Amino acid sequence: MPVLKTKPLTAAAFAPFGDVLDTAGDPDKLINQGLCGRYHDRARLDFGPGGRAGISLFDAEPRRLPYRLEMVERHPDGSQAFLPMHRNAWLVIVAEPGPVPGRVHAFTAAPGQGVNLHRGTWHGVLTPLHAPGLFAVIDRIGDTPNIEEHWLKDPIDIH
Repeated sequence: MPVLKTKPLTAAAFAPFGDVLDTAGDPDKLINQGLCGRYHDRARLDFGPGGRAGISLFDAEPRRLPYRLEMVERHPDGSQAFLPMHRNAWLVIVAEPGPVPGRVHAFTAAPGQGVNLHRGTWHGVLTPLHAPGLFAVIDRIGDTPNIEEHWLKDPIDIH
């Protein structure tokens, strides 16, 4: 069985798949009488035709490393942002694009980091590594199906 080591989540390494949402660097500007740093416009949200932005709350059960990846999914009609409502590391799994998933990449998101997956990005399921597994998710709400699943012929163990 293939084994994949996680790497730290950085904006540069994750750029082909989406946006890293964090407060790295200096704020774009100070607001609220100079007491709040605004890190402006950190994600390219895309909800496609016939959709709108929605905010949902996901409460996922924690997983452990090594984690066996058996399935990835994608949302062809809209981006999907995951914002942890906790201060714990969590696992972000993505795959290179194509009609079927390409090479898989695994990242460890540091406490305080979220991600926005670009429309159509193959990705693993929400994978917190600690309780609570609570996330705010901003994604497309619409009347048409917006999910494709792909089960891997050879599961991958992620360490």
